[in-house]
Amino acid sequence: MAAPTLADRTDQPRALPLREVRTRLNQLLSLAELTDTVTLVTRDGDPRPVAAIVPAPAARTAAQARADAERLAAVTAGWARRLEELHRQSTRRHAAELRTVTDALAEVWAELERRAPAGDPGLARLRAAHADLLRS
Repeated sequence: MAAPTLADRTDQPRALPLREVRTRLNQLLSLAELTDTVTLVTRDGDPRPVAAIVPAPAARTAAQARADAERLAAVTAGWARRLEELHRQSTRRHAAELRTVTDALAEVWAELERRAPAGDPGLARLRAAHADLLRS
């Protein structure tokens, strides 16, 4: 003969009307504490749940999960602001360095054209390599 189980272990929480919950509150609290049973409380005649009796660890976990999610959202927003500011700074720095390099290259080309003889094949190769570099 099989031994009866202490509680009905189903995945679905049981739903009880408020009138029955009032009369069985001590029993429902014990069930929640000892067997992790969740009981949904409905208004008399209305099947929609208005409250729940849950084990204390489950309630704390949900509250902690909400707090963790809020803290994570705040930390994520902070990092996003920091990364955006760093991106703006590096973009400005890159633009300034690019202007400096472009100006220096213009000076170098002007000096090469001044010093190299007209039609110098070495200068033509340098110009072609520089043009290829700028395209890539």
